[in-house]
Amino acid sequence: MWFALVGIIVGIIAGSFTTFTIPVLYARYSAVAIIGILDSVIGAIRADLRGKYSAAIFGSGLISNMVLAAGITYLGDVLQIDLYLAVIVAFTIRILNNIGIIRYAFLTRFLGKRAVREKIAGE
Repeated sequence: MWFALVGIIVGIIAGSFTTFTIPVLYARYSAVAIIGILDSVIGAIRADLRGKYSAAIFGSGLISNMVLAAGITYLGDVLQIDLYLAVIVAFTIRILNNIGIIRYAFLTRFLGKRAVREKIAGE
């Protein structure tokens, strides 16, 4: 699982030192692809914390998220509708949901399940 985090860090560092620019025509496609990748990576972290991580599921989810996001964005371009916004909203909701689950998993590991449930019930 740590391969994904190392890959993200290496990618950010490599991207900081390159002068490659994405044409404006493809900016929306890049944005939805990046959001799809983040959704897959954060979903993989969640699955790993639950002990259900599978590289095959991660890889297929990564590819299918990017293809689906690009396809919906292309359909929106053809119809002249900003459907890429719907893709971004949907993936963002999934990302935030996964982050909430990850946070709960970390809290239960460090504080214990009983202490977390008491804190939630007390609020």
